[in-house]
Amino acid sequence: MIIGDRLRALREEKNLSQGDIEKRTGLVRPYISRIENNHTVPAIETLEKMARALEIPMYQLFYDGDEPPKIPNLPKGKSDEDLWGNSGKDARFLNKLRRLLGKAAEDDRKLVLHMAQKMARR
Repeated sequence: MIIGDRLRALREEKNLSQGDIEKRTGLVRPYISRIENNHTVPAIETLEKMARALEIPMYQLFYDGDEPPKIPNLPKGKSDEDLWGNSGKDARFLNKLRRLLGKAAEDDRKLVLHMAQKMARR
């Protein structure tokens, strides 16, 4: 789903102009146009303003039904405490790895990822 298309469809469904949305949200019309034409991705705060202006609950920006979607019954996984890298020496190692990968060039990150994938297949 492209959020700009969804916002435009909801606005037109309620027979509102971009000017009406501008008045209701305080956002300028060119910005509303950029969102609807998918030239920019709105922040959560902007989506909240748009939902209020359209007089709909925020979930309807992402879901087309009358009621919120039902939460699937997912199997229980490991608790956060049991996951690798959440505590102790592993957490320190993971944090250091994140910092170093953040400083690495894109090609170097791709190489490291490729090597890790090869090793995981063995």
